Amino acid sequence: MVRSGRCLCGSVFFEAAETGGFGVCHCAQCRRWLGSAMFAITVPEPAMRVAGVENIRSLRSSDWASRSFCGKCGSALWYRYDKGVDGAGDYEVAVGLLDDAGGLVLEREIFADQKPECWSLAGDHPKLSRAETLALYGGGA
Repeated sequence: MVRSGRCLCGSVFFEAAETGGFGVCHCAQCRRWLGSAMFAITVPEPAMRVAGVENIRSLRSSDWASRSFCGKCGSALWYRYDKGVDGAGDYEVAVGLLDDAGGLVLEREIFADQKPECWSLAGDHPKLSRAETLALYGGGA
C-alpha cells in the first residue's frame, strides 16, 4: 500500500510504500526528539518518494542513523539508518505525518524497558529491551 504524508506546513511531501504495520521506539533520543515515543512505519529506501527535499534538515544523532525534520516548520519527519557518507538506508517514518494511518497494526515496541511508567500500549506484540534492540540492529540509539 502506498501512503502519502506531509509536514505541518506542507513544504515536505512524501509517498511511501509501507510494510503493513508500525513499531514504537521508547529510546531516550526519540523521546527527546519528539516529546514522546516514536510511532513509525518502515519504508525501504527504494519505496520512498520525497518532494520538497530542499526543506529537509538532518541531524546525525548516532553512529548509525540520522533524524530529519522540516527546516521551515520543524516537524519531525523520519529516522534513517545511515549506510555511510554517501547514502542512507531505510526510513522510519513518523505515523503522525500520514494523511491516512487507517489499518496500521502495532507490530512491536523497542527499548521497551526505557518506556516511562506513565504510559502503556495495549496488545500482544513483542516488547524488546534496550539490550535486545541493540543486538538486533547492531548499534546504538
